[in-house]
Amino acid sequence: MVVMLKLSRVLGALVGATALVLTAGCGTTAGGAGAQPGQLSVVTSFYPLQFITERVAGDHASVTSLTQPGAEPHDLELTPQQVGAIGSASLVVYEKGFQSAVDEAVTNSGNANVVDVTTAVPLQKVAEDEHDHDHEGEEGEEDEGHDHDHGDLDPHIWLDPNNMATMATAVADKLAAVDPDHAADYRTNLASLVGELTTLDGEYTSGLAQCTRTEFITSHAAFGYLAQRYHLTQIGISGLSPDAEPSPARIAEIHDEAKEHGITTIFYETLVSPAVAQAVAGDLGLKTDVLDPIEGITGESKGQDYLAVMRSNLTALRTANDCQ
Repeated sequence: MVVMLKLSRVLGALVGATALVLTAGCGTTAGGAGAQPGQLSVVTSFYPLQFITERVAGDHASVTSLTQPGAEPHDLELTPQQVGAIGSASLVVYEKGFQSAVDEAVTNSGNANVVDVTTAVPLQKVAEDEHDHDHEGEEGEEDEGHDHDHGDLDPHIWLDPNNMATMATAVADKLAAVDPDHAADYRTNLASLVGELTTLDGEYTSGLAQCTRTEFITSHAAFGYLAQRYHLTQIGISGLSPDAEPSPARIAEIHDEAKEHGITTIFYETLVSPAVAQAVAGDLGLKTDVLDPIEGITGESKGQDYLAVMRSNLTALRTANDCQ
C-alpha cells in the first residue's frame, strides 16, 4: 500500500511537470514574443535592431531580442524556444552574417516575413588603417565554438546614426506590409525616430569638427562606420572579433601609434573584459574610458537606450581628442 502511494505521487508529479512544460512551450510558440491580442509578435536578433523596431512599431507589436541584456551577441546560441519563436513571429529583424545561429534559424524557419538589415545598409570592408596590422598573429582568432568569421566585412553598421535611420525605414516598410491597417502609425513613428537620429548626427558632426587629434584607440575595432562618417581614424587593439587576443607585436604597434598621435585615452567596452586596454594604458601612463559599441544595454551602460549611449560616446571622444 505504501509502495502504491509513493508510485502514485511520482506519477502525479511527472504528469504535472509534463503539463507545465507543454504549457510553457505552447505559450512561447503561440505568443511568439509575448504579444497581446491584436499585437504583432516581432523577434529581433540583438539590441540596436530591437531599439529601432520598438520605436517604429510602438504599441502595435510586442518586440523581443534573442540576445539577452549583458550577453555578447557574437556568441549567441539559440534555445529551442527561441528557434520556435523565429518560426512563429509576425516579423523577424536580423543582420545576416553577424550571428550564424540566427541566420541558420531564419533560413530553416521558412518565415517569409523577415528584414535582413544588410539589404538596406550593405556591409563594408574594414579600411586598412582601421584594421589590426598583425591580424594573423592574434591569439584566439579561431575561437572554438563561436563564429566570428566576418571576413573583412565590418558588421557594426548601427554605430552610424544615418545607417540606423535607413534600417528603421526598412523595418517600417515591412511592418506596413505585414500590418497595413497601422501603416500610417508606423510612418509617423518612423519620422519621429529619424528626426532624433538626424539630430544626433548633427551633434556628432559639430562636436567632432574641431579636435586636436582625430585618431582614437579602442580595444575592439567596432567603430569603423562611426569613424568614416565623422572623419576619424580608428586604431583597434584587436580586430573585429572582441575575443581575439592581440599579439605582442600588435601591442608594440599600439604603443608606437599612441605616442605618435599623442593619444590620451585607451577605450574599452562594457561587454568585454577591459584587461588588455587597461594594460596598454598602464604601460603608457594613459587614461581609460568606455567607448560602447552598443551591442547591448546593461546596468553598466552609460545611458538607458541607443541615443543616450551614443551621446555618452560622443562626450568620451570629445574629451579624449580635445575637441572644441
